[in-house]
Amino acid sequence: MKSFSQRKGLKPVKVEIQTDSMDTDLRNRLWNALTLHYWRKIGEDIGLREKYGPIVLVPKAIRIIQALWNEYFKLPLDTISWRWLDIQGKIREHYFSSGWNEVYDLIEFIAKFDDYGESARFMELCNAVLQEEVSAYRFVGGLITQVTSGEEISEIEEVLKTRIDPVTTHLETALKLLSNRKSPDYPNSIKESISAVEAICRLITKDPNATLGQSLRVVKQKIPLHPALEGAFTKLYGYTSTAEGIRHALLEERRLDFEDAKFMLVSCSAFINYLMVKSSKAGIAPTGADTKTGKQQREKKEGV
Repeated sequence: MKSFSQRKGLKPVKVEIQTDSMDTDLRNRLWNALTLHYWRKIGEDIGLREKYGPIVLVPKAIRIIQALWNEYFKLPLDTISWRWLDIQGKIREHYFSSGWNEVYDLIEFIAKFDDYGESARFMELCNAVLQEEVSAYRFVGGLITQVTSGEEISEIEEVLKTRIDPVTTHLETALKLLSNRKSPDYPNSIKESISAVEAICRLITKDPNATLGQSLRVVKQKIPLHPALEGAFTKLYGYTSTAEGIRHALLEERRLDFEDAKFMLVSCSAFINYLMVKSSKAGIAPTGADTKTGKQQREKKEGV
């Protein structure tokens, strides 16, 4: 929401998306999210032990701290101070002196720990901050991903929450390949997204060996499927395959970038959600689709 000064034109509104940078406001607010949901909880948990006893007596706190030292900082564990203020000071020094991408590395790492039951709320607050500060990134499926639209995030998360393998596995892999900030693999991310569509179609048609083109033709006999949708995904599948159906043509494509992989991930997620709703209505929901979470998501989409 714009402030009074921004509405009056006295203070500029942020319009440039923060993609390869991070301004002070964004960095400070993400640190505040860490403080509210993790550092403060750890401090309260340690309590008097900060002065009178070792932190190793506080299992939840030491698990997070040891993981930070061993897996993130990659420092000797015997360099951990027993005073929480010293530990927090070390983390703070690293955070405010590191590059923008390392800030995302840290918050993504910390979000994995739900010892204090704060992980979901932490990611929710981070996403609110990222949106308000016009960042190109959001938490999606526990990973910091360059996806800027709330609708796009919703489509991806809905499939991930449903947990239907191998559909979910393919999309999780596509998301990880897309989200790798050091070495993103866009061609294989696209391949995994298409493979997820192929997997859901195979589950609906009960044919584990059918290609996407073959299964789509069967799907449209069981589910009212618009010819344009069938044609669009058949063509996308063909783009990722050779004439023999072996998906390696994209590996030689040099011009694919983030936008291509993101489009495919979001489009395939949306199509899978569409097929889930349609197959449920037709009484042919794929195996594993009637989990509590998946059913609630589909009922919400259908307006039940």
